[in-house]
Amino acid sequence: MTDALQPRFRRLLVTGGAGFIGSCFVRDLLARRDGSRVSVLDKLTYAGNRANLAPVEADPEQASRFRFVVGDIADPAVVAPLVAESDAVVNFAAESHVDRSILDPEAFLRTDVLGVHVLLEACRAERERVRAGDRAAAPRFLQVSTDEVYGSVATGASREDDRLEPRSPYSSAKAAGELLVHSYFVTYGLDAVVTRGSNTYGPYHHPEKLIPLFITNAMDDQPLPLYGDGLQRRDWLYVADHAGAIGHVLEHGVAGETYNVSGGNERTNREVVTALLARLGKPWSLVRTVEDRPGHDRRYAMDGSKLSALGWTNTMTFEEGLAATVDWFRDNQNWWRAIKSGEWDDYYRRQYGARLAGSREAT
Repeated sequence: MTDALQPRFRRLLVTGGAGFIGSCFVRDLLARRDGSRVSVLDKLTYAGNRANLAPVEADPEQASRFRFVVGDIADPAVVAPLVAESDAVVNFAAESHVDRSILDPEAFLRTDVLGVHVLLEACRAERERVRAGDRAAAPRFLQVSTDEVYGSVATGASREDDRLEPRSPYSSAKAAGELLVHSYFVTYGLDAVVTRGSNTYGPYHHPEKLIPLFITNAMDDQPLPLYGDGLQRRDWLYVADHAGAIGHVLEHGVAGETYNVSGGNERTNREVVTALLARLGKPWSLVRTVEDRPGHDRRYAMDGSKLSALGWTNTMTFEEGLAATVDWFRDNQNWWRAIKSGEWDDYYRRQYGARLAGSREAT
């Protein structure tokens, strides 16, 4: 992560800490053994997985500084006491999959907008306690957002002050949450920062997303449903680098500012699939061209120079990160097979059943 010796914030509330990026943040933070204490608040929806935190709970020293609370960030009664005892709040909690936002947009508004509002109100209440002399400082609030708020970027790279043009219910809800955070900084003086991350991949990634879906399907010799021509371009960011950058912004970011967390690894989906199949030793014939999803953004790209100027540098190349990810999924089949059951089957049929029925072999 970053700044292992003297963390600025020693009592953290991490919302969505059982999810993909949030759990990596928690694992890496507690592994520093610097005395930091972490409370995780997670609703444990389909994407929240207590098993993601098993390494923490299996380590007696880390477990002594860790607490897990099952609850909803949109519930003020749950949120308020947790924020009251925290030096910082890092909000990973979100409905995050574009495909699911097309199927059920309302759930995204509840978590990604109303949930953010509840967290901010709890932080504002703590600021009032500071004014009343009841605590020394109000908690810092960090909102974890996404490059998708910029919309599709035909050329160049998005900078933090560019116009937001979200094109899906998911990215629109994330943009709304960001704007709400900024309004609380301006209106109420909250100590708040925002990060926008590139497409993130790595161990513990829920298998609904492109890389883990294709890895796990390929391992079982199942079809790989590639949207359209597969030439959509994404900037790929290894999960440990993303978590580390968030920690760096938490410690060093300027209140009221937004920071792009760029991967610096732009690839087409076809290039990514080619590379992971090569790592697995599986044939391209598994890939099926399926009907594209509505409003599919063609390209994301962000300028990460502002975060670089703050002192952050990623450490993982795409080739190294993809190899590590493929190997992790190959070595941890019990983890992902437990996820790809039950509710998964219904989702997969809704999302890909008709598409695969009308698919053709990708060329």
